[in-house]
Amino acid sequence: MLTIFAVFNRIRKFNIQNKVMQQNNLILIDKPYASDFIIKTIKENNFQIISTPEARNMISDKSLNWISEEDAKIIFEKNTNIPIYTNSENTIGWIENNLDSPNLIEQIQIFKNKIKFRELLKDSYPDYFFKGIKLKELRNLNADELKFPFIIKPAVGFFSLAVHKIDNRVEWEQVLDKIEYEIEQFRGMYPKEVVDITDFILEEYIKGEEYAIDCYYDENGDPVILNILHHIFSSESDVSDRVYNTSKEIMLEYQNEILDFLKIIGAKTNLKNFPAHVEVRIDSKRNVHPIEINPLRYGGWCTAGDLSWYAYGFNSYEYFIYGKKPDWEEIFKSRKEKIYSMIVLDNNSGIKESDIEYFDYDLLLKDFENPMDLRKVDYNRYSVFGFLFTETSFGNEKELNQILTSDLKRYIKVKKASTNNQ
Repeated sequence: MLTIFAVFNRIRKFNIQNKVMQQNNLILIDKPYASDFIIKTIKENNFQIISTPEARNMISDKSLNWISEEDAKIIFEKNTNIPIYTNSENTIGWIENNLDSPNLIEQIQIFKNKIKFRELLKDSYPDYFFKGIKLKELRNLNADELKFPFIIKPAVGFFSLAVHKIDNRVEWEQVLDKIEYEIEQFRGMYPKEVVDITDFILEEYIKGEEYAIDCYYDENGDPVILNILHHIFSSESDVSDRVYNTSKEIMLEYQNEILDFLKIIGAKTNLKNFPAHVEVRIDSKRNVHPIEINPLRYGGWCTAGDLSWYAYGFNSYEYFIYGKKPDWEEIFKSRKEKIYSMIVLDNNSGIKESDIEYFDYDLLLKDFENPMDLRKVDYNRYSVFGFLFTETSFGNEKELNQILTSDLKRYIKVKKASTNNQ
């Protein structure tokens, strides 16, 4: 005879199985930031959002389709190919601890660890130089054996933290002190699954233009491009994340080459129902060189993923969950002679956040032809003032070049006591 508990458990499992039939998605939300746009998307589509403490602390709306962590585990067990989208790599720890999928976890770990990622692609790029090394061993490296120029960065990293381009031996000796200082500055901002400074990677610097791609692999493993952004820099030594541009021309220029590259990645890792933010460098011969792949999300901080809506009029999150593909021919009919940009307002002013009274966002908006959306960020916590989406007409690119090279001091009001001490 069944106990009341057993009957309840059967009913519960039956209801969960019905949920699996009704909906085919799982959404994980975590710090540091979830945009109003993605929350609205979850609500309007009744997507299943996992009720973790972090998500509950960030989102107060009780009307969302919240499901318990335990129910999410059962749903995943019933369908390990279910589309999963996360807004943040802070969720990687939850996935590794709760979802029984060695294949998914291996894919995440390959992409998050840049040394493993380079090993994966070694046969496709046999001449590419890279070297993994422990942080504590960096100062013991013989500079005479290094191949300049090169890039150094954490093997597991995020947001250009402790990333440097080294052109010569003098810069190499100087950068070690900088890295140690930077580590102290961002220590504790992100979990070790997102930024781990135990290991670093030294890798060859490829001349060319850098691009960031938001995409997903569908249920058959075919890549679908949702956006291509040209990551522009102020100089060859610049490694910051200030300006990303997209336009009809940018989308079309290297779309075929990028698609071929994505197919190689998908074939090597067997990706299906898998969203990703991909960064590459393309040289003068149109060769695509990998930089990194960020798993289960689009561009960080719920930013690049939202940009497709402002730039091209479609919702990247819905397209992934529903397996839809952009009709670029139709989209480009109304997107002519415009540049759509994501601007990262990182604090490169040299002014300590504790010395800042406020950031003048109104003044910032006046410096752009058509600001489309502004997301403010707690700069005291993350050293970022916010993110700005803009539309710029061809011929007015100067507004983008100005913000690219700006130290943002124009918009920063320093506290009086700090001013007197300077």
